[in-house]
Amino acid sequence: MTLTELKYAIAVARLKHFGRAAEYCHISQPSLSVAVKKLEDELGVKLFERRRGELAVTPIGQLVIDQAQKVIEEAEHIHKIAEQGKDPLSSPLRLGVIFTVAPYLIPSLVHQMLQKLPEMPLIITEDYTANLLERLRGGELDCIIASRPFEETGLVVEDLYAEEFIAAVPAASPIAKKGLLRRSDICSEPMLLLSHGHCLRDQILDYCGPDRPDLKPHQQIEGSSLQTIMNMVEQGLGMTVIPATSAPYFRNDPLVRLIPFMPPEVPMRRVSLVWRKSFPRQASLKALIEEAGRLKLQGAISLPAAETSRATQ
Repeated sequence: MTLTELKYAIAVARLKHFGRAAEYCHISQPSLSVAVKKLEDELGVKLFERRRGELAVTPIGQLVIDQAQKVIEEAEHIHKIAEQGKDPLSSPLRLGVIFTVAPYLIPSLVHQMLQKLPEMPLIITEDYTANLLERLRGGELDCIIASRPFEETGLVVEDLYAEEFIAAVPAASPIAKKGLLRRSDICSEPMLLLSHGHCLRDQILDYCGPDRPDLKPHQQIEGSSLQTIMNMVEQGLGMTVIPATSAPYFRNDPLVRLIPFMPPEVPMRRVSLVWRKSFPRQASLKALIEEAGRLKLQGAISLPAAETSRATQ
């Protein structure tokens, strides 16, 4: 059975005439008839029959023709996929982004990509790191922007930038008068954290240490977004720690004081682009990385090229 034989059978079924089908397919009628007969012999069923002098599709033949049409459509889709592979910058790129990066990076990145590569729009999905990784490995996403640590087997991870964490405290808090904070200073206020699933929450807990009395579960207040958390800081409910790229959005708030940490105790994270090692559109990823690097994102720290890329078996 070949795609050509299926195409011939579809043409006969559509035109109800071997001669017209042969003309449509640009071959001789005997050649088309032989191909259709060969297909019938292989399947062991009659696809066509004569009824009152007219050619008709048999009931089983109609089922075969319907399925053959789907096969031809899928084969054509494979060709389209291959064409996209030849020009990796000519089709959308499905990009997943963690919640604490997307609001501060993605608007500018999408705008810049549309200016430079209008035929490769970004289709954005926001989610938790674990969910994004699952969808990336399953092929639902082409690449994701996340922050380590996470399981990297079979993936390529390229750091886009690093950023410091900054304390956000109520303006009326006693520690709001300090120019720099030590890690021990954050014990003096209740800690407001993002809910479970956010990697930023885990990074803050890792920095503060598991035995900090102010981070016991019954003393935590949680929120679903940085904006919600910062609104609670405004109300004097506690302090939090935010990534530097988000700081410009809150710096002019008179009810909140943003205070950096004192070296060498400055907590940081790296924000990375992640993709499957088998992903074929490498040029699209290179373009995305280059455009992200041109953004000069406020609060982001550029990394040397030698530090940014690594692949994991």
